Amino acid sequence: MTLVQLEYIVAVDTYRSFVAAAEKCFVTQPTLSMQVQKLEETLGVKLFDRSRQPVVPTEIGTQIIQQARKILDESARIRELIDGHQGEIKGDLKVGVIPTLAPYLMPGVITGMLKNYPALRLQIWELTTDQIIAQLKNGLLDCGLLSTPLGDQALQEIPLLYESFAVYLSDNSPLVKKKYLSSKDIAGAGLWLLNEGHCMRNQVLNICRQKDSGDHPQNFEYNTGSVETLKRMVDLGNGITILPELSLGDLTHQQLERVRYFKTPEPVREISIVTHRNFLKRSAIDALEKQILSTIPKNMRSNKKREVVGIKVGFPTS
Repeated sequence: MTLVQLEYIVAVDTYRSFVAAAEKCFVTQPTLSMQVQKLEETLGVKLFDRSRQPVVPTEIGTQIIQQARKILDESARIRELIDGHQGEIKGDLKVGVIPTLAPYLMPGVITGMLKNYPALRLQIWELTTDQIIAQLKNGLLDCGLLSTPLGDQALQEIPLLYESFAVYLSDNSPLVKKKYLSSKDIAGAGLWLLNEGHCMRNQVLNICRQKDSGDHPQNFEYNTGSVETLKRMVDLGNGITILPELSLGDLTHQQLERVRYFKTPEPVREISIVTHRNFLKRSAIDALEKQILSTIPKNMRSNKKREVVGIKVGFPTS
């Protein structure tokens, strides 16, 4: 039994395909298949049911693959100990970021990381909360930047910042006359939302304490995962939307005049670095945390006089 063979069976389990696993492991499919078969012969059991597509592990295969993941994790920790002793932060760091955060936070963070840690190779994907959680659990991502709390015992959360929500109004909205708003003010006011699958949609609905009101024309439906699209719809004189604070940074002076904040306690979302409980690459993740904290405004580090908006209360989660 070798570490390479364990890597191969974990890859097959992750991608549920010998072809895809071989591609990800940078070997030919016959080479990978031969090594998996040799391991099965050594152990005296079948690890995968090859008659099914996609390929699935057998009952005993599931248990062995679970143990193989632990062995590979512990093996990787030896390399981490050596790198830490040498004071190096290098290798790959695979990060998943929710789309409502990525365009506003990550450019500054990426610039700083490339400057401060030139030996570290960042790989970043914009994914929904569900996708990030799934990929953290199967080892495809090292960490995620998500809205928390998630309430998942398999994951560890490191809170980083508390981002306020603000209301963005069209010119013809009667709410323009008010300086501060409450959740009652925006209920039924023609609210533009992200489509399902985005945790911010559920947070916005929780702020309003309502389900989707459907106030827009019945012959029109627009599904978007982009905060920028929501801004544009409001700019065209249609209704209102709720934006995360970091997304306000690129608004013009005229646009900022149509931004209204909530009365105290203002609703916020908690953003955390999320990892698997048995996560690796601690030094690299610590470096990412440090870089994020140096990038964000200092006021975002405090939750004083704010109310964290959950993503699970009363509505489907993303």
